[in-house]
Amino acid sequence: MSKSRKDRIEILRELAKVDGGLITTAQIEKAGINRVMITAFIDDGILIKEGRGIYYYADEMPDDLQIMQMNNPKLIYSYGTALYLWDMSDRVPHIWDISVPQGFNASRLKKDNKNIRLHYINAERWEIGITETLSPSGNKVRLYDKERCIIDLVKGKDKIDKQLYIQALHDYFEDTSTDKAQLIKYAKIFHIESKVRDYMDILS
Repeated sequence: MSKSRKDRIEILRELAKVDGGLITTAQIEKAGINRVMITAFIDDGILIKEGRGIYYYADEMPDDLQIMQMNNPKLIYSYGTALYLWDMSDRVPHIWDISVPQGFNASRLKKDNKNIRLHYINAERWEIGITETLSPSGNKVRLYDKERCIIDLVKGKDKIDKQLYIQALHDYFEDTSTDKAQLIKYAKIFHIESKVRDYMDILS
């Protein structure tokens, strides 16, 4: 028995709950709705296209952080943005800091998003410390773990706002749940072990 229009809309509504309002073409087809129906849903204002094969349910508020990553899987939130997502900074970012591997073609990303700051990282080091947390809208996003954030701060000290730098370091070393052994492991990889140990001795 074929699904009615009402049934299809209900299916879309349920799919939207999984990823904060975002739905992919693959999810729609897997749910038994032919992809040719997508255009009709867009025309009727039920779906809004966000990228190739990515839509959000019109009744849901879009999550910009999540949408950018779904369109660009190589994007990792870092620096001030990651610190904000970890509650290690009380500044709401006006510019999103994003780390990408060297060689990443960011022309379309820059065109579509004016409020981003890209950091190009050696491909092997780009992967270090990638993890997940929830965005302010409650959706999963990928970012660097707290330890990698500290490494990036120490390495780029001269380019980081002093107040942001000091707050993040104090918050990290005063937090007994942070993984100091992992921090030292990263510090060795990035050749800044002595600097990190100095901070550890002073602030822990």
